[in-house]
Amino acid sequence: MRAVGKQVKLLRERAGFTQKEVGDRLGYSEDLVSSLERGRRTPQGEFLVAADELLDAGGLLKATIEDIEKAKAKARVRHPAWFKDYARLESSAVEINFYSTLAPPGLLQTEDFIRTLLNGRQPLLSEETIEQRVVSRLARQEILTRWPPPMVTAVIDESVLRRKLGGHKVRQGQLEHLLKLGRMRNITLQVLPLDCEENSGVDGPFILLTPKGKPQVGYLEVQGVGQLITDPEEVRILAARYGSIRGQALTPRESLALMQELLGER
Repeated sequence: MRAVGKQVKLLRERAGFTQKEVGDRLGYSEDLVSSLERGRRTPQGEFLVAADELLDAGGLLKATIEDIEKAKAKARVRHPAWFKDYARLESSAVEINFYSTLAPPGLLQTEDFIRTLLNGRQPLLSEETIEQRVVSRLARQEILTRWPPPMVTAVIDESVLRRKLGGHKVRQGQLEHLLKLGRMRNITLQVLPLDCEENSGVDGPFILLTPKGKPQVGYLEVQGVGQLITDPEEVRILAARYGSIRGQALTPRESLALMQELLGER
């Protein structure tokens, strides 16, 4: 990824473009182009094809697509052992519902926020492990933009949005990212406000996931231990609980308005 990123940077500078100009011409953000050039984000085939033509690379970037796909496939298995079963189901999901009380769902996190979480782990993770997990989590997020995308809903506790993990810049970037995602057609975000007098989710966070062609399952995770819930009655209870939580949360429009308000706070 770093090697391809260096090639993109070299070709961009040779063509006389800034990162913003490349992003504007190809329909990507400046931050994304920057992350790609540093090897911190996996370049999509569509980006490489478009960048090859824009930067007059003569097929150099297009030629990397096959190897990039192989690297992505390899990266996807670099999950902790206890998470692999869930990750496998998530990759084929047609619907995912999150109730989050400590951090935004992994699929909705920015690269900087992911690094903040991993750097704060105890016992400490090695730099190599952190890099592997950053790449793996970012690779998981590609399902949000594939076609057809899964339908995603998330109820996020307001305390998550107010928590200043990583400092002001990281928090601002995460809020901006959530606002962007919340405007996508396949993603619905809601906030459970701190002043809500009812909360059906006091037992903790969970995920409801529907794999393609299979029954819905639940997933619980705490202190590095993950558990898939497949018993139909237990899944039904989680689904009913999630429905109650959504009813207690702010509407999607109100939730985005609150995020916009928090974005202006220091």
